[in-house]
Amino acid sequence: MPNFDQSLPMVLNRTLDAVMPTYRELFARYNLTEQQWRVLRVIWTSKNVTSADLSERTLLSAPSLVSIIDRLEKKGLVSRVRSVDDRRRIYVVATSNGRALQSEVTPQVVRIQKRIRNCVSDSEWQAMEKTLKKITDGMQSAENKLVAKA
Repeated sequence: MPNFDQSLPMVLNRTLDAVMPTYRELFARYNLTEQQWRVLRVIWTSKNVTSADLSERTLLSAPSLVSIIDRLEKKGLVSRVRSVDDRRRIYVVATSNGRALQSEVTPQVVRIQKRIRNCVSDSEWQAMEKTLKKITDGMQSAENKLVAKA
C-alpha cells in the first residue's frame, strides 16, 4: 500500500488546501460561493449555455445547479433566456451586472493564476495537465467498462 501522505487523494487535497484560500477570499469579497463562481466562469466564456451544459462543465449536479442559478439570478448576475429557435431550450446568460462583475474580478483572477503558475515552469505545468488528464481519462474509461459489465 502506498504511503498515505503520498497517495493521490492526499496530494490533490494538500494542493487544493494551498491554492483555494486565495480564491475563497476573492469569492467572499463578492459574496459568491465556489459553485456560483464556477457557473459564472462558464457563462462568461460561453455563448448560449444551457443548464445541461453548465452541469457538465462545472461538475455540478442538475438539482444543485437549479438553486445556484436561482441565487445568481436573485443577485442580478444572470438571467434565463428562452431560445427563439427552440422554445424548450433555456439559456443562462450574464446580465449587465454580471458582466460588470466579470470586468472587476477577471484581473484579480489572472493575478492569482499567475502566482500559481509561477510555482512551476511552463513545461512542468503542461506535463501536470497532461498527466492529470491521463488519470482522469483512464479512470473514466475503467469506470465505463465496469458499468458496461454490470
